[in-house]
Amino acid sequence: MAQDEGAACVLLGQHADDQAETLMLALSRGAGLPGLAAMAERFERHGVVFGRPLLGLPSKVLREWLLTHGHDFVDDPTNADHRYTRNRIRALLLPAWEACFPGFRPMLARSARHAAQAQTLLDDLACIDMAQTGAPPAILMLQALSRERQANVLRHWLHQIAGAAASTAQLDELLDQVADCTTRGHRIHLKVASGFVAREGGRLVFLQPGNTPPI
Repeated sequence: MAQDEGAACVLLGQHADDQAETLMLALSRGAGLPGLAAMAERFERHGVVFGRPLLGLPSKVLREWLLTHGHDFVDDPTNADHRYTRNRIRALLLPAWEACFPGFRPMLARSARHAAQAQTLLDDLACIDMAQTGAPPAILMLQALSRERQANVLRHWLHQIAGAAASTAQLDELLDQVADCTTRGHRIHLKVASGFVAREGGRLVFLQPGNTPPI
């Protein structure tokens, strides 16, 4: 829609409570740094810049301002449905945090920013390592890295080529297979995200569903 209208920038209405809920949801799912970084204040997609200028503003303050100035707003009726995890966080956890840690929202936002900064550094390191391993990555070059750096570069590679994210169990198994890959005949063909990671010669390749794995 932004492209159709020729808009170079779109502002989104998420606020500080949304950010806190997003971080708590990520924590409950055992998320890594990308999840703990919660929502970015600015990002680009398909040539359009998106901004979230209200992330530092609590929902209560925003509602009071709208009511004071006579602005209408819509309450989504599903917000009261406790079948949704985010709604249970909003109704039960946020009031409890407010009671124990008044003014906690800026603190959670700060933690999210720290996670985002750390993820940026990991992405930079992955680019440095990928310059050595290649893309698709060479198994011998991967084996020269620590297990942690192998995991980092493989996450980056999968996201870059397929927008895929391996689960913790899938990535652990892939790292074990890379470590065990010391003979020419060692076969790798593992389910990862929506496809498969396989061995093709001395490199790893990502196969979409339906592709024939290499021998």
